[in-house]
Amino acid sequence: MKVKVTLKKSLITAKPNQKATAQSLGLRKIGDCIEHEEGPVLDGKVRILAHLVTVEKA
Repeated sequence: MKVKVTLKKSLITAKPNQKATAQSLGLRKIGDCIEHEEGPVLDGKVRILAHLVTVEKA
């Protein structure tokens, strides 16, 4: 199943590991969104960025 992840808050004050995780997902600016296949790797990345992103079923 596909999941849509959207960056809702700025990465300016985020910790370095959160910035790196966002970049690995392809999220750079507020409003950027990506579609990925749901799985344990994506779940872990979203957990790190939970306060910065929204997740919805695509």
